Amino acid sequence: MLKVRNLKVKYGVIEAVRGISFDVKAKEIVTIIGANGAGKTSTLNAIFNLVKKEGEVKFVEADISDLPTHLIVRRGMALVPEGRRIFINLTVEENLRIGAYINDENYEKLRDEMYELFPRLKQKRNTYGGNLSGGEQQMLAIARALMSEPKMLVLDEPSLGLAPKIVKEVFEILVKLNQEDDVTILLVEQNAAAALKIANRGYVMENGKIVLEDDAKALLKSEEIKKKYLGID
Repeated sequence: MLKVRNLKVKYGVIEAVRGISFDVKAKEIVTIIGANGAGKTSTLNAIFNLVKKEGEVKFVEADISDLPTHLIVRRGMALVPEGRRIFINLTVEENLRIGAYINDENYEKLRDEMYELFPRLKQKRNTYGGNLSGGEQQMLAIARALMSEPKMLVLDEPSLGLAPKIVKEVFEILVKLNQEDDVTILLVEQNAAAALKIANRGYVMENGKIVLEDDAKALLKSEEIKKKYLGID
């Protein structure tokens, strides 16, 4: 579904992403793990053309390397950015309506589906985004992205700043979306253990390069991964 080839991102003389290639197949959950500063967020921003890049990106066999971000969303790929970036001065319902800007005719149906998936958001439908808890904001960010009915959902550090109980809840929702709704998922995470437990495959990034790729279960058992990313010596 997604093919990335020789992707490079530079900020001045600093090379944040150094010619990486990877694939995400339809109906997979794929995770990219790595330490802070490894180039994970830059990779996602480059896929969505939010930063200047070199390399080729194909989505459902179409070249989207130079496509504007809003047209990439129309093609069926949605981003849940790091830090959630919901509209804090708008209500939950207003945030969802913005998420449906390419799907306005289906707004009410999609909104009701989001309230079924995230019952807590239904309870707080008239609450301003800034008054939600961190977990509720993350749920809203995911729901807003899903309002475009994406074939593929891309998430940047969805566990950041959340309590373990909420992380578990959010990740269970991602598995449900993948298994029941056939949503393909690309997940960038510092919480390697949580990400690998739900993923089919994983890539490990260090200093702008992919240094390891394997089945997620194999990566969980890897002594190198345990020592570097899971805190197990």
